[in-house]
Amino acid sequence: MEIKPAEIAEVIKQQIEKYDLKPQTYEVGYVFQSGDGIARVYGLDNCMYGEMLEFEAGVYGMAMNLEEDNVGCVLLGNPISVTEGSMVKRTGKPVEVPVGDALIGRVIDPMGNALDGKGKVNTVKYRPIEYPAPGVIERQPVKEPLQTGIMAVDSIVPIGRGQRELIIGDRQTGKTALAIDAILNQKNSDVICIYVAIGQKNSTVAGIVNTLTEFGAMDYTIVVSSTASDESTIQYIAPYAGCAMAEEFMYEQQKDVLIVYDDLSKHAIAYRAMSLLLKRPPGREAYPGDVFYLHSRLLERAGRLHDNEGGGSITALPIIETQDGDVSAYIPTNVISITDGQIYLETELFNAGQRPAVNVGLSVSRVGGAAQIGAMKKIAAPIRINLAQFRELEIFSQFGSELDQITRDKLSQGESIIETLKQPQYSPMPVEDQIILLYAATNKYLMNVPIREIKAFNKNMLDFIRENHPQTQAMIREKNELTEEIEDAIRDTLEEYIKSTKMDGDV
Repeated sequence: MEIKPAEIAEVIKQQIEKYDLKPQTYEVGYVFQSGDGIARVYGLDNCMYGEMLEFEAGVYGMAMNLEEDNVGCVLLGNPISVTEGSMVKRTGKPVEVPVGDALIGRVIDPMGNALDGKGKVNTVKYRPIEYPAPGVIERQPVKEPLQTGIMAVDSIVPIGRGQRELIIGDRQTGKTALAIDAILNQKNSDVICIYVAIGQKNSTVAGIVNTLTEFGAMDYTIVVSSTASDESTIQYIAPYAGCAMAEEFMYEQQKDVLIVYDDLSKHAIAYRAMSLLLKRPPGREAYPGDVFYLHSRLLERAGRLHDNEGGGSITALPIIETQDGDVSAYIPTNVISITDGQIYLETELFNAGQRPAVNVGLSVSRVGGAAQIGAMKKIAAPIRINLAQFRELEIFSQFGSELDQITRDKLSQGESIIETLKQPQYSPMPVEDQIILLYAATNKYLMNVPIREIKAFNKNMLDFIRENHPQTQAMIREKNELTEEIEDAIRDTLEEYIKSTKMDGDV
């Protein structure tokens, strides 16, 4: 294609008009020590805490220690290319990560680089990884439920939009599975989900991405991956990067976001390694003194904004791994005190076949019934008491052979509630189905059903209702309240189903 002289002249004219005569100045320093992902730099007298620094090899770093004669900097890229004598310059801005709709459906590292082989992430907007949490006046109470689809959670420890609910337990007790189920259940809602992997194995993250893709959840999910093979500095910034991406949707698009931090135990370990390399003084268990502030300034950024501020929300599900069930250890107690409740998963319950293995006694939601629809609030009220009575009687019954009928009935009802709360992995349940099953369990409709048959009984009952009485589920879905009319409809439907099963000889 021939280029006309007039076009060349126009381009030159535009470049001359835009040319900035002001000299550009940079503050430049030099690396005098480098190793283990840490660089010490001299010559940057006006450097700010948390400022992004650019090294001549194209690697970026973040200023962490502002000392009298040098700046301690953590590297956010390949540390091998940063050597003694390398030049480094200030950028004058904090560490930023790309944000926006282009990230949805992608697997990226904390700096926004694609890890899924789908090409570069095309986004023009950036947000700093550290950002002030909204103040009290900018927030509103948590009162809208975030349905997880997990009956044991939605009924006993409900989660509201804007809440911070800790998932805590030993390794291999289903913590990640519970969080992934919550993400899968947002499929037909307006919630954007972000899964932040901190120090996980590459194979584990790949398995989670495959699961999310299989169930269609990647259409509304961002996966931020910092694996065990990454530098501790990358693992350190991962949750802050994920939170910055969530804030873009909350502040700018007024959307609701669910973010999972998996897990903050490994995040604290990465920060400890980084701090010790920076020669910061160790404290309890060698963690630095500001390890509490590390997580509090992250989790305080979650919340529900006031309608005047747009009404968006960030719901945080941090995960903490305990050692041999010790919830009183340093990091677990820190995070418990920051969050609005915890879901405690117990190894003994998990091994006994109770999935999810939620310990009702130690699990709590400090938002409570405010994060439930009216129907669930009414149905779920007696469950915790029934289960507590069951546990007490179960221990007592081991010592005595003769039990009166009332005690036997309470034991039978407790067993039927526990069996009803069991739920397979990756199968979140609509809230209207949960209400029907819990109504049947708490109102003694399952008393005569053998324990081993309750799961099949419940499944067949829901199938029967969908086929013959879909209006019952529709009424619960539309009104969100357990009115006398709806309660009568549920009762009639259950009695009809039980009568039909007796005619068939199933029960």
